[in-house]
Amino acid sequence: MKKIVIVDDSALARMFIRRCLEIAGMGGSEFYEAGDGSEALQQLKNVSADMLVTDLTMPNMNGIELLKRISASPRFSGMPVLVVTSAGSEEQRKELYKFGATRILSKPISPPMLVEAIQEIFGTNAET
Repeated sequence: MKKIVIVDDSALARMFIRRCLEIAGMGGSEFYEAGDGSEALQQLKNVSADMLVTDLTMPNMNGIELLKRISASPRFSGMPVLVVTSAGSEEQRKELYKFGATRILSKPISPPMLVEAIQEIFGTNAET
């Protein structure tokens, strides 16, 4: 069973991402939620997460700072991170990959987009 942390300052967005993940084959996963990067780091201290899904624009600690902290930590550096963003410039995307993003999904996201990303990250059997 996968453990997934969803980070977004909008509760509605977190619920939507969770639902899309469930439709995309991650229904048997344990989901943890955080409203910003600081909360996400607290969650990660208590949960051995298999994947993190994060927005970029959040109060307190944004997604870029969260990516930097995760990639700098030996404990979290190998964890796949999906970034969900409306930012589309090639420069910003390169920066996100440099900071440790595994995949970048452009808003609006959909279950098929997540299926492709999950298959790339976990292989074809996402449930195990």
